[in-house]
Amino acid sequence: MTEQEGSTSSIATRELRSDEFTAAARVWVGYHNTKGDPDHDRIFGVFDQGELVSLARCKRHPDGMEVDGVYTPQEFRGRGHAKRAVGALVEACHNDALFMHSVAHLAAFYGEFGFLPIDEKDLPPTIRERYEFALGNMEGSDVQPMRRIPGIDRLFQI
Repeated sequence: MTEQEGSTSSIATRELRSDEFTAAARVWVGYHNTKGDPDHDRIFGVFDQGELVSLARCKRHPDGMEVDGVYTPQEFRGRGHAKRAVGALVEACHNDALFMHSVAHLAAFYGEFGFLPIDEKDLPPTIRERYEFALGNMEGSDVQPMRRIPGIDRLFQI
């Protein structure tokens, strides 16, 4: 667990236990009503004074690991919480190739964690099919497929 003490707040970043997935679902209400599945997901959260304020999920598919569900409610943005959540996820999952569909304007943010842009065809099939509606035009849908190659040497330093 990573902790940062401030004059009025205490920040803690860690992986959620399966019994905390309902708390994640409450935060994700503002993000497409996303829900976690303890059988396939690892969720990393940032807690500010004990309140869950930011999330990042690593979802196991039959053919790869997908990073998604990176979300911080508006009232907690601008404090580095998403960076902490993604950093914890990358650190914990660094032995796996990680794939994602990044909103294009956030590609540089994910690049800080070692994610590199890839062609849509280079996504594992079950991860690629989440964006089949784009009909091979993810760029036109403002989505950038990305991959992070496994390895400790590519870790972002929190």
